[in-house]
Amino acid sequence: MKLGIMQPYFFPYIGYFQAISAVDKYILYGNLTFIKDAWMNRNRLMGKGGNEHLITVPLLHKSSYKWISEILIDNSFDWQGKLLKTITMDYGKAPFFDEIYPVVQTALEQRYNTLMELNASTIKAIAHILEIHTDIDSDNSRYVEMESILAHIEDDYSPMPYLEKTRPIRKVARVIEMCRREKSDFFVNAIGGMELYNTEEFAAYGISLHFVKTNEIWYKQFNNTFVPNLSIIDVLMHNGIKSTQRLLMEYKLTPPVNA
Repeated sequence: MKLGIMQPYFFPYIGYFQAISAVDKYILYGNLTFIKDAWMNRNRLMGKGGNEHLITVPLLHKSSYKWISEILIDNSFDWQGKLLKTITMDYGKAPFFDEIYPVVQTALEQRYNTLMELNASTIKAIAHILEIHTDIDSDNSRYVEMESILAHIEDDYSPMPYLEKTRPIRKVARVIEMCRREKSDFFVNAIGGMELYNTEEFAAYGISLHFVKTNEIWYKQFNNTFVPNLSIIDVLMHNGIKSTQRLLMEYKLTPPVNA
């Protein structure tokens, strides 16, 4: 079984959805400390005038000492309505606005208490319209006790003695243990993970490690100079569902599966 694990991002870029489409099961993992100024509650759009800018979800008491799953949204004002107006201003003249806006609107008009709920819901909504059939799992409750063990794993491997084989650092131990629990021998990660994860170390546990490398993607963004890796909203507004489905295939796994 091919497995992917990633923090739940806010309307992430197309490479995130390529990683989802490359596996059988994708765990949106929120039992990690929240990182300020990461992509959990913000992303980038670009309007017709070429003004690339951030969109953000307002949060209550955001802290690097809390798990992502514990971060609350500030619903004291109509941030959804404000965000939908921004999206309309940016993409009202985009070729596929009428096709995509209702999907985004429906996803954003729901009431969410936590950032985890919001991101899981919107990621699943986009995956659904793109006909990505991966099992997207956002229930992390079964991994709470694992995190308490991992907090001290680099000092004491006895709770997970099989890890003595390579004595991985906590971030690596987490993935190896989750693969074991999910009965997965094939782990897929974003290309940025190449600096952290080692194919030989994973192989020691019978896990084939691969990374999603997005091919060079270009599409017309009104008449602006192309900016890659904007939110999936930008991709969909300019390409529509069918063409975005084709763009999802523009990646390769490294190392190749048959390497």
